[in-house]
Amino acid sequence: MNPKEEALKVLKEADEVANIDVYEYLKEPERVVETYFPARTKNGIEYFKGYRVQYNTALGPAKGGIRFSPTVTKEEVEALALWMVIKNALLGLPFGGGKGGVVVNPKEYEEWELENIARGFVRSIAEFIGEDKDIPAPDVYTNERIMAYMMDEYEKIVRHKAFGVITGKPIILGGNPVRNIATSLGGYYVLNEAVKLKKVENTVAIQGFGNAGQGIAKLLDGQYKIVAVSDSKGGIYCKDGIDIEKLIEVKKKTGSVINYEGCEKITNEQLLELDVGILIPAAIEGVITKQNADKIKAKIILELANGPTTREADKILYEKGVLVLPDVLANAGGVTVSYIEWVGNKRGMPFNEKETKELLKEKMVHAFLDVLEVSNKYNIDMRLASYIIALERVKQAMRYRGLI
Repeated sequence: MNPKEEALKVLKEADEVANIDVYEYLKEPERVVETYFPARTKNGIEYFKGYRVQYNTALGPAKGGIRFSPTVTKEEVEALALWMVIKNALLGLPFGGGKGGVVVNPKEYEEWELENIARGFVRSIAEFIGEDKDIPAPDVYTNERIMAYMMDEYEKIVRHKAFGVITGKPIILGGNPVRNIATSLGGYYVLNEAVKLKKVENTVAIQGFGNAGQGIAKLLDGQYKIVAVSDSKGGIYCKDGIDIEKLIEVKKKTGSVINYEGCEKITNEQLLELDVGILIPAAIEGVITKQNADKIKAKIILELANGPTTREADKILYEKGVLVLPDVLANAGGVTVSYIEWVGNKRGMPFNEKETKELLKEKMVHAFLDVLEVSNKYNIDMRLASYIIALERVKQAMRYRGLI
C-alpha cells in the first residue's frame, strides 16, 4: 500500500462529494526538504538521509512529528504530512501539516549516537523550522529526550531560547504533563461519544501494545473487558478478560505480550476478526483491507494507528454498519496536546494537567460532533466527512490569502 496514494484517494473523493474544488492545490506538498547530513557514531562519521515535508501552511505554521526508522521514505513522509493537514484543520488548530523522518535504525545506536543524529538533522533543516514556521514533535522511535536535543541544537543556531520550536519536550523544558497519554486520551474521549450513539458489547481487542495501545488499554480497563491484545510478535486472547497491569509488566520484562500466561495465542490477523464490540488498531497502517473487511465483527473501530484501513475496506465496513472512527479524528489527541504545549510556551505559562485534559476533551468532542453532522448530511462514512470539513477550512484560508 502506498500511503500517499491512499491519502490522496480519500482527499479526491471528499473533494468531489462536497464540490470543494481544492484537490489540484493539495495533490503535492508546498515544500520537501531532503537532506544528507553527517553525524559522529562509533563507526566514525556516518551520513544519514533525512526529510522534512511542509505540505500546506495556509492555516498556520507546519506541524507534525519526526520519526527515526530504517523504512522512512519521501512518499511516506509526504502522506503523513498530508494527514497532518487534515488532522490539524479538522481539530480547528492554527497549524498547517508537516512531517519529518530520518532513515536510521535507532536500535543499532547508543544514546550518545542518537543525540548526534538528532542534532545533525536539526542543523540540516534549521532554516526551515521555527515556532512560527514549522514545529516538529516526537513520532515513531523518537521521544522527549530526542526533542530536547533538537530544541537545544536549534537554540544554539539561532542564539536565543525557543521553547516553542519543538513540542513533546520534557516538562522541565516547557513540555506538557499529558503528552505521554495524549493520543490515547483523545481516542478515549471520541470513543465515549461514539458508544452513546451505537450500543455495542463492552469487549475490546487492541492491535499494537506500544505507547498508544498501552495508554488506551489502561484508560478502558475496568470500564470495558479487554479480551485480546497483540504486538509485532503475535497476540493473546482471553474471553474472561486480560489483567492489563500484569500484561504491561510482562511486556516490559519479556518484550512481548505473547509471554502472558493463561491465554490463547493468536495472530495479528486473527485478532482483527474476533467477535468483539470494539476493535482498536494501534500499530501499523494497512491492516484492514478489502480482503479481510467483510470478516470483521466489531461494531466500532477506533483508529489509533495512522492509516490502518484502506479506502476499499472503509466502504465495505460502512455498508456493514460498522462505525469507523478515523485516524485523523481518533488519534488527533497527540497534536492537540502539542498545540496546548505550544500555546503555553508562547505565552510563557504552561498549562497544567487539569487544564490540558479539559481543553483536549472539548476539542475532541467538538470535532466528533462536527464529523457526525457532516456524515449524516451527506450519508457518508466518518473518514470522508472528516476530510470534507478539513478541506473546506483549508480552502477558506487559501482563498483569503489569495492563493486560489
